[in-house]
Amino acid sequence: MAPFSFMTATVSCLAKSFTFCSSYLTRCTCVLPAPYTTTVKNLSSLPSGPPKRPLNGYMRYVLQQQPMVSKQFPDTKTVDIMRKIAQQWRMLSPEQKQPFEEASLQAREQFKVDLQHYREQLTPAQLQQQSAEKRLKMAQRKANRKKRELTSLGKPKRPRSPFNIFMSENFAEARGSSTQGKMKSLLEDWKNLLGHQKQAYKQLAEDDKIRYKNEIKSWEEHMLEIGREDLIREQTLSTQKNAALKRKKKRCSATNYSGISRV
Repeated sequence: MAPFSFMTATVSCLAKSFTFCSSYLTRCTCVLPAPYTTTVKNLSSLPSGPPKRPLNGYMRYVLQQQPMVSKQFPDTKTVDIMRKIAQQWRMLSPEQKQPFEEASLQAREQFKVDLQHYREQLTPAQLQQQSAEKRLKMAQRKANRKKRELTSLGKPKRPRSPFNIFMSENFAEARGSSTQGKMKSLLEDWKNLLGHQKQAYKQLAEDDKIRYKNEIKSWEEHMLEIGREDLIREQTLSTQKNAALKRKKKRCSATNYSGISRV
């Protein structure tokens, strides 16, 4: 049974890319049971890359139910459709989920066979390159998860540079039909600004640094309160440790002095 948190996260993902999921399902090596049968392609025959990981039971149920639920509620947003399907899945009995889970299990077993067959066809250099790409993807995913976590915890945005402030104010009216073209024209305009014109943006950037300094200090204090020292900058932790050490030495000195006075 898929965990509730996983299903909730999946709802958002499906709302953005259901078409992708539909095409993804056609790559699975195992067909769905009786009423959920779909023509599939043998993964090992795909020369473009490694076999795709199969969908779990819940995702198979979503793809099977989505057309019917959408037809039943034509004016409902996709994200709400996915919520309805997630609720339906939670209400199913283990026996009702079994066909989807068994199909997923069979697909995973076939995936292992196809993956092994795919790897046997690769050269050592290709295997090494694949491992490097996998490590890079995992690092990127980890960085994205960390970024989402920091955003959810309300970490302040870093201060902007003078040029970034200038660009944000003038991007909509910038010359160029593409983002790259607009960026290029804005850079040229920035270089052509007079000294006093740039000074105004430099002052705004200095003000933004003060804003960030105050906000990040309060945020890090809050992170300490909730036990998330892992999210605090090393320089802040070092400063706090040094300050705590000084306070400890000061208390020790005061205690020793008091002891000597009593003697």
